[in-house]
Formats: sequence, C-alpha cells, structure tokens
Amino acid sequence: MAGLALDGSNPDVSLLYDINGLAKDAPHWFDRVMEFVGEYGIIIGLALVGLAAWWSVRKRPQDAPSAVAGLMWAPLAAGLALIANIPIRGFVERPRPFRDHQGLEVLVAGKTDFSFVSDHATLTMAVAVGVFMAHRAYGAAAIGLALLEGFCRVYMGVHYPTDVIGGFALGTAVTLLLAPLAMMLLTPLTTAIANSRVGRLIRVEPAAVARGADEACAELAESRSVGGDHGNKDLAA
Repeated sequence: MAGLALDGSNPDVSLLYDINGLAKDAPHWFDRVMEFVGEYGIIIGLALVGLAAWWSVRKRPQDAPSAVAGLMWAPLAAGLALIANIPIRGFVERPRPFRDHQGLEVLVAGKTDFSFVSDHATLTMAVAVGVFMAHRAYGAAAIGLALLEGFCRVYMGVHYPTDVIGGFALGTAVTLLLAPLAMMLLTPLTTAIANSRVGRLIRVEPAAVARGADEACAELAESRSVGGDHGNKDLAA
C-alpha cells in the first residue's frame, strides 16, 4: 500500500505539484503565515468558533442542553477520529510526498510519520461537523476553516490531496456515526448541569436575556434624553 500516488501522471500528484507550486512563487513572509495557519492557526480559529457557538446556543430556551452536548461532542469526536487514524496509517504506510517526489517546497521540516490520512484534516473536519450539528451558521464557518486547513496541508508540501480528502471523510464519519450514542450520553449530563448552580454554562434563562435587553434599552434611552437636554440648553442659550 506504500506505493500510492507515486506515478507522476497520477492526478493526485499533479494536483499536489500545482498547489504546492504556489508556495514557490509566494513571498517568504506569506509562506511563514501559511505555515502557522496550517499548523496551529486554524485549530485556534475553530476553538474560537466553537466558543462563539456555545455562547449563542446557551440562549435557546428549550434545546440549549442538547446543543451544548453537541458542541461537547465535537472535540471528543475529533479525538476518537485521531485514534481511529492510527491503525489506518499503519496499514496504508504511505510516505510523506516529499520523500517520493522531488522539487516540492516543504514548509514544515521533520515530518517522519506516514501521510495517509491527514491528522489535521481529520481533526478539523470532525470538529467542524460537530459544531454544524449544534449551530448551522457557526458550523458553516467551521467547515470553511476545515477546508482551508486541507488546502494548507497540501500547500505546505506535507500531504497529498487524497490524504486530506481521506481525513475529511474519516472525521465526518466518526462524528456522524457515533453522534446518536454520544448525544444519548451527553445530553442528560448537560441537562443536569443546566439545572444546577452553574446552569448558566449550559442555558441562559429567557428572563435573564430579556432583562439584559431591557437594561440596554433603558441605558440607551437615558443617554438620548441627556443628549437631548444638552441640545435644548444649547439652543436656549
């Protein structure tokens, strides 16, 4: 299985050279940015998207516990997908592309493990699909970040395109197939937390949200009235 994608006429290899070739023509600083984004930046971005989704779903009056359970499942699914990738890598034993192909611009040195499937692609897509299950808008943004992660891994010269596609498929499969069991276990937990002293971690009561909105409107009205009084005084003067 180690001989996958060794033929230079293979579309997988051709696409690898096309995408990685962009790194040769790009400024040095841009390659360094892509290196950081591909290694760490998108993972950080997904964490921020997940936090934003959590902040939003807490305001749902009815399904906040199940939505938060879905967000909790996202990183857990990513971890399980990475574990599932260990035997896959050992079975396929595909070397990194720069070991079998000359002329690649490799932005991250020291990669000695096998290439198929991409851990980064697996992790990011598993998280993105989990977020999408809980919140469609933030989930769409997370999926966009995961797709960008896949592009970055090929751009950096450390993965074939099919490594990335395989990672996307693995992350999606683990997240969706195990979601019913995960939600069955996690939703009672989040429901119990929602009814405890730290319930605001799971759900913000509608009364609290409305009260906050009323206070904001009152402050705005007060500021306008003060501004209006100053304006009348100025006119009177």
